[in-house]
Order: sequence, then C-alpha cells, then structure tokens
Amino acid sequence: MSLNAYLALLVYAFVTSITPGPNNLMLLMSGVNFGIVRTVPHMLGISIGFLVLLLAVGFGIGAVLTAVPAPHTALKTAGAACLLYLAWKIAMSRTRSGGAADALHRRRRVPMGQSKGVGDGDHCHGRLHHSGPPLRLGALISIAFTIVNLPSVSVSAGFGTVLRGFLSDPMRLKWFNIAMSLLLAATLWPMMR
Repeated sequence: MSLNAYLALLVYAFVTSITPGPNNLMLLMSGVNFGIVRTVPHMLGISIGFLVLLLAVGFGIGAVLTAVPAPHTALKTAGAACLLYLAWKIAMSRTRSGGAADALHRRRRVPMGQSKGVGDGDHCHGRLHHSGPPLRLGALISIAFTIVNLPSVSVSAGFGTVLRGFLSDPMRLKWFNIAMSLLLAATLWPMMR
C-alpha cells in the first residue's frame, strides 16, 4: 500500500470513527451521565472490539459470513436486540451519576465497561464483512483504525462531559436520554438493510 493510499485510509478511519453511530451515541450519553474518567473503560472496549472485528475480517470471517448467511443473519438479529435493549435502558435512565438524587442508586448505575464496549465495534455498520483482504492488508487497515479510533471516540465522551452542567436539570436529562435512545434505535436502519 502506498503512503498516499495509507494516508487516505487514515482519513477514512477518522471519519468513520468520529461520525455518529451507536458507539458514539452511547459514549456521548455515558459522558453526560458518568463523566470522561468513568467512561474510559467503555472507550477502550470499543477500540479493542473494533480492532478484533477488523482482524477477524482480515482472517477471512467476512468470506465465511458471505458464503454461509445464516450466522450473519443471527449476528445482525442479536446485535439489533442488544442495541434496542441499550436504547430502552438509556430512555429509562433519569438521573446523572454523582448527583444527590443518585446517591441511593449509585451501586446499580455504572457506565458500560470494557467487556460491553468490545462487543460494540460498529463503526462501519457492517460495511466490512463482505471483504476478505489478504493478511498484510488486513493488518495495515487494523493499524490505521487503531491509531485514530480511541482519540476519535474520546471526542463523543468529552462532548458528553461538557454537556453535564446543562443537563444537570432532571427534566433536560430525561429528554436528552430519550432523544439519545431514539437515535440509538435509529442506527439499526443501516445495519438491518
């Protein structure tokens, strides 16, 4: 791969990592509700999960899923169910972590961790599963996305942290969480096509 092609790949990786999607919406919500520091495990999980996804594609899992569509359909259905569950949980969330109203519920309210983020590697919304690039090319693509992914997804969590003051009002937070849950559910449309 030429240097110019790799730079173009880095730009593509940046754009797909920073644009709104399920992960960035969940990180925005987590930044609002838990702050940047408590959202770091979720950010790391997303980056690791996406790296694992890219490596799996590089090792040919995309070709397998194309040849045998039943597991692909099952994965899409399970992923959609998971996103709808997360959207429901977000919509029902009413208090911000750390506030006085949340003192009684602190043990139950925790941000998503690394293990949940690993399962969320969604940035390309299924666009990569049809290709089976050679191992070297897969490694180069994985490295490119790894370089830009964590800083890019950090922007969403950081923006959520900036909104914490504005959303300290319980009514604003309620409508913010409902809006985020509806947007999260709407991200299913490209995935289920």
